[in-house]
Amino acid sequence: METALRVGILGGSGYTGVELLRILATHPQAEVAAVTSRKAAGQPVADMFPSLRGWVDLDFADPDPGYLAEQCDVVFCGVPHGVAMHQVPALLERGVRVVDLSADFRIADRTTYERWYNETHAAPEWLERAVYGLPEVNAEPIRGARLVANPGCYPTAVQLAFLPLLEAGAVDPEGLVADAKSGASGAGREAKTHLLLAEAADSMSAYGVAGHRHLPEIEQGMTRAAAGPVEVTFVPHLAPMIRGIHADCYSRLQDPEMDVQGLFEERFKNSPFVDVMPSGSHPATRTVRGSNLCRLAVHQPKGGKQLVVLSVIDNLVKGAAGQAVQNMNLMAGLPEATGLNVPPMLP
Repeated sequence: METALRVGILGGSGYTGVELLRILATHPQAEVAAVTSRKAAGQPVADMFPSLRGWVDLDFADPDPGYLAEQCDVVFCGVPHGVAMHQVPALLERGVRVVDLSADFRIADRTTYERWYNETHAAPEWLERAVYGLPEVNAEPIRGARLVANPGCYPTAVQLAFLPLLEAGAVDPEGLVADAKSGASGAGREAKTHLLLAEAADSMSAYGVAGHRHLPEIEQGMTRAAAGPVEVTFVPHLAPMIRGIHADCYSRLQDPEMDVQGLFEERFKNSPFVDVMPSGSHPATRTVRGSNLCRLAVHQPKGGKQLVVLSVIDNLVKGAAGQAVQNMNLMAGLPEATGLNVPPMLP
C-alpha cells in the first residue's frame, strides 16, 4: 500500500465528525492523524462516540493550526459557519488542503453571503478561490483545489435533481419548486427544544419558507447550470426521522415529448454515486441510509409538461461527510469512490 494520506478533522465532536470518522476508519488510503474539539480536548474520541471503540484510538486535541499542519495533509473543517472562515485560512497558509463542511465558502459572492448569514466575511479573498465541491459538476477543478467548499445537504439533493434539465434547457427556469424533508440530524448535535423526541416525533413541519440559507447556494449552482437566471421556491421541512432527505422537485418541460429518463441516464452514467432509477420508481430515504448515494426518479404525470423528480440522500453522508471524502479522494488523485463503496443499511 502507498503511504496513507494523513487526515485531520477540525471540529470532530458533532454528527458530521463522527460520520467522517466512521467512513475514514475503513478507508484504504487514508489515516486519521488528528481530531480536534475545543470543549472535548484530552477526551478519548471513543468515549464520546462508543460506536468507534476499536476503530479510532485518538484523543480530541485543541484546534491549533500549527499542530494540524504538522500532522495532516488534508483537513476536514467541521466547525459551524461563522467559525470556519476564521480558522481555515491559517491552515491554507501552512500548505494544508482543506475540505470545508460549513457554509462559509460555498457562496462565491461576498455580498450575498453577508446578506444571508448576517455577518461580515472574515476571509473574502478565499471566496472566489474556493471550489464548490459537487463532484458531479466540478470533478476536475476539485482535483487541483486547495480549498473545497463541501455542498450543503439540501443543495446536494435539489441540484442533482434539476441539473440535467437546466443544462439541457429542457425546462422553464422560472417557477422551479423544491419541496424537501430532512431528518433531525440535519440540525446538528446541540440540544434544541424543537428536536426533543416529544417535540419532533409523530409530526412534520415546514420552516424557513420565507427564505432558507441554503436557497442562495441552490440558486448559485442552478444559475450556473442554466447559464442564466433561475427562479426557485424552496420549502424545507423537519421530518420525524434521524437521517435522510427527500426532495420533490417540480418543473415545466419545454417539450413534453422529450425523453427525460434518457436525459438523466446519460447525464449521470459516469457518476458512481447517482442512481437514476427505472421510470416510475419511488425511492425512499431508507434505501440510501449510511451510503453516499443519491437516488433519483423521474415522473411525468399524465404525460404532460409538469415534471417531478424525486431525490433521496442520507444527509450525513452524500449530504455531508461522504461527499467530503469523495472530494478528498479527487484532491488526492484517488478514484472518487475509494472507501465509499458500501451498500446502504436496511432496516
